[in-house]
Amino acid sequence: MSQDPHPGDNSGDGRNETPEEQADRQWQELIQEIRVAQTGVQILFGFLLTVVFTPYFQGMQTPDRTIYIVTVVLGALATGALIAPVAFHRMVSGRRIKPEAVQWASRLTFVGIVLLLATCTAALLLVLRVATHDALVPWLVTGVLSWYLACWFGLPLWARAHHTSRR
Repeated sequence: MSQDPHPGDNSGDGRNETPEEQADRQWQELIQEIRVAQTGVQILFGFLLTVVFTPYFQGMQTPDRTIYIVTVVLGALATGALIAPVAFHRMVSGRRIKPEAVQWASRLTFVGIVLLLATCTAALLLVLRVATHDALVPWLVTGVLSWYLACWFGLPLWARAHHTSRR
Protein backbone atom coordinates (compact mmCIF):
# COMPACT_ATOMS: atom_id res chain seq x y z
CA MET A 1 0.00 0.00 0.00
CA SER A 2 1.55 3.31 -1.04
CA GLN A 3 1.41 6.31 1.20
CA ASP A 4 0.32 9.73 -0.11
CA PRO A 5 3.50 11.85 -0.37
CA HIS A 6 1.43 14.96 0.44
CA PRO A 7 -1.00 14.00 3.18
CA GLY A 8 -2.02 17.64 3.62
CA ASP A 9 -3.18 17.93 0.00
CA ASN A 10 -6.81 18.95 -0.07
CA SER A 11 -6.87 20.72 -3.40
CA GLY A 12 -8.92 17.96 -5.02
CA ASP A 13 -7.39 18.63 -8.43
CA GLY A 14 -5.25 15.49 -8.57
CA ARG A 15 -1.97 17.39 -8.48
CA ASN A 16 -0.78 15.99 -5.15
CA GLU A 17 0.56 19.38 -4.05
CA THR A 18 1.08 20.59 -0.55
CA PRO A 19 -0.63 23.91 0.20
CA GLU A 20 2.76 25.58 -0.15
CA GLU A 21 3.44 23.97 -3.54
CA GLN A 22 -0.03 24.90 -4.71
CA ALA A 23 0.52 28.51 -3.60
CA ASP A 24 3.88 28.62 -5.43
CA ARG A 25 2.27 27.33 -8.64
CA GLN A 26 -0.68 29.68 -8.34
CA TRP A 27 1.66 32.59 -7.69
CA GLN A 28 3.66 31.84 -10.85
CA GLU A 29 0.47 31.57 -12.92
CA LEU A 30 -0.85 34.83 -11.48
CA ILE A 31 2.38 36.70 -12.18
CA GLN A 32 2.26 35.59 -15.83
CA GLU A 33 -1.32 36.86 -16.10
CA ILE A 34 -0.42 40.15 -14.44
CA ARG A 35 2.44 40.71 -16.89
CA VAL A 36 0.00 40.76 -19.79
CA ALA A 37 -2.46 43.11 -18.10
CA GLN A 38 0.28 45.39 -16.70
CA THR A 39 1.79 45.95 -20.10
CA GLY A 40 -1.53 46.97 -21.60
CA VAL A 41 -2.52 49.27 -18.77
CA GLN A 42 0.90 50.92 -18.59
CA ILE A 43 0.97 51.67 -22.33
CA LEU A 44 -2.58 53.05 -22.22
CA PHE A 45 -1.91 55.06 -19.07
CA GLY A 46 1.33 56.47 -20.49
CA PHE A 47 -0.48 57.55 -23.63
CA LEU A 48 -3.24 59.18 -21.58
CA LEU A 49 -0.73 61.15 -19.55
CA THR A 50 0.71 62.75 -22.69
CA VAL A 51 -2.64 63.98 -24.05
CA VAL A 52 -2.84 66.89 -21.64
CA PHE A 53 0.37 68.33 -23.11
CA THR A 54 -0.91 68.45 -26.69
CA PRO A 55 -2.22 71.68 -28.25
CA TYR A 56 -5.56 70.01 -28.99
CA PHE A 57 -6.23 69.49 -25.29
CA GLN A 58 -6.41 73.25 -24.64
CA GLY A 59 -9.41 73.58 -26.97
CA MET A 60 -11.15 70.43 -25.76
CA GLN A 61 -14.80 70.87 -24.73
CA THR A 62 -15.82 70.38 -21.08
CA PRO A 63 -17.54 66.99 -21.55
CA ASP A 64 -14.47 65.61 -23.32
CA ARG A 65 -12.18 67.02 -20.63
CA THR A 66 -14.33 65.34 -18.00
CA ILE A 67 -14.19 62.02 -19.84
CA TYR A 68 -10.41 62.48 -20.13
CA ILE A 69 -9.98 63.15 -16.40
CA VAL A 70 -12.13 60.15 -15.48
CA THR A 71 -10.16 57.99 -17.92
CA VAL A 72 -6.81 59.09 -16.48
CA VAL A 73 -7.98 58.41 -12.92
CA LEU A 74 -9.30 54.98 -13.94
CA GLY A 75 -5.97 54.26 -15.65
CA ALA A 76 -4.07 55.29 -12.52
CA LEU A 77 -6.28 53.07 -10.37
CA ALA A 78 -5.88 50.13 -12.77
CA THR A 79 -2.11 50.60 -12.80
CA GLY A 80 -2.04 50.64 -9.01
CA ALA A 81 -4.17 47.52 -8.66
CA LEU A 82 -2.15 45.57 -11.24
CA ILE A 83 1.20 46.53 -9.74
CA ALA A 84 -0.01 45.99 -6.16
CA PRO A 85 0.46 42.19 -6.16
CA VAL A 86 4.19 42.65 -6.75
CA ALA A 87 4.48 45.11 -3.86
CA PHE A 88 2.28 42.89 -1.71
CA HIS A 89 4.51 39.90 -2.38
CA ARG A 90 7.63 41.90 -1.66
CA MET A 91 6.24 43.11 1.68
CA VAL A 92 5.16 39.67 2.91
CA SER A 93 7.89 37.54 1.34
CA GLY A 94 9.44 35.16 3.84
CA ARG A 95 6.54 35.45 6.30
CA ARG A 96 5.14 32.01 5.37
CA ILE A 97 1.79 33.38 4.22
CA LYS A 98 2.05 32.68 0.51
CA PRO A 99 -1.43 31.11 0.23
CA GLU A 100 -2.92 34.26 1.73
CA ALA A 101 -0.69 36.45 -0.45
CA VAL A 102 -1.91 34.58 -3.53
CA GLN A 103 -5.53 35.21 -2.51
CA TRP A 104 -4.94 38.94 -2.00
CA ALA A 105 -2.91 39.25 -5.19
CA SER A 106 -5.65 37.46 -7.11
CA ARG A 107 -8.26 39.86 -5.75
CA LEU A 108 -6.13 42.88 -6.60
CA THR A 109 -5.60 41.52 -10.11
CA PHE A 110 -9.32 41.06 -10.61
CA VAL A 111 -9.97 44.63 -9.43
CA GLY A 112 -7.22 45.79 -11.81
CA ILE A 113 -8.84 43.97 -14.72
CA VAL A 114 -12.22 45.56 -13.96
CA LEU A 115 -10.54 48.98 -13.76
CA LEU A 116 -8.69 48.27 -17.02
CA LEU A 117 -12.04 47.43 -18.60
CA ALA A 118 -13.40 50.79 -17.44
CA THR A 119 -10.26 52.61 -18.62
CA CYS A 120 -10.37 51.04 -22.09
CA THR A 121 -14.06 51.81 -22.44
CA ALA A 122 -13.67 55.43 -21.31
CA ALA A 123 -10.63 55.93 -23.56
CA LEU A 124 -12.54 54.53 -26.53
CA LEU A 125 -15.45 56.84 -25.76
CA LEU A 126 -13.14 59.85 -25.62
CA VAL A 127 -11.28 59.01 -28.82
CA LEU A 128 -14.43 58.29 -30.81
CA ARG A 129 -16.16 61.45 -29.54
CA VAL A 130 -13.19 63.59 -30.53
CA ALA A 131 -12.64 61.80 -33.83
CA THR A 132 -16.21 61.66 -35.09
CA HIS A 133 -18.70 63.75 -33.05
CA ASP A 134 -21.19 61.18 -34.31
CA ALA A 135 -24.36 59.95 -32.58
CA LEU A 136 -23.19 56.43 -33.37
CA VAL A 137 -20.35 56.70 -30.80
CA PRO A 138 -22.33 55.46 -27.75
CA TRP A 139 -23.51 52.46 -29.76
CA LEU A 140 -19.99 51.63 -30.90
CA VAL A 141 -18.64 51.93 -27.36
CA THR A 142 -21.48 49.78 -26.03
CA GLY A 143 -20.69 47.16 -28.66
CA VAL A 144 -17.00 47.10 -27.75
CA LEU A 145 -17.83 47.03 -24.02
CA SER A 146 -20.12 44.07 -24.67
CA TRP A 147 -17.27 42.35 -26.51
CA TYR A 148 -14.90 42.98 -23.59
CA LEU A 149 -17.47 41.66 -21.12
CA ALA A 150 -18.07 38.55 -23.24
CA CYS A 151 -14.35 37.81 -23.73
CA TRP A 152 -13.08 38.74 -20.28
CA PHE A 153 -15.94 37.53 -18.09
CA GLY A 154 -18.74 35.81 -20.00
CA LEU A 155 -16.71 33.11 -21.74
CA PRO A 156 -14.61 32.24 -18.67
CA LEU A 157 -17.73 32.05 -16.48
CA TRP A 158 -19.48 29.91 -19.07
CA ALA A 159 -16.46 27.60 -19.34
CA ARG A 160 -16.19 27.38 -15.57
CA ALA A 161 -19.87 26.46 -15.26
CA HIS A 162 -19.88 23.94 -18.10
CA HIS A 163 -16.48 22.30 -17.85
CA THR A 164 -15.71 22.23 -14.16
CA SER A 165 -16.31 18.82 -12.75
CA ARG A 166 -18.65 18.71 -9.77
CA ARG A 167 -16.91 17.20 -6.75
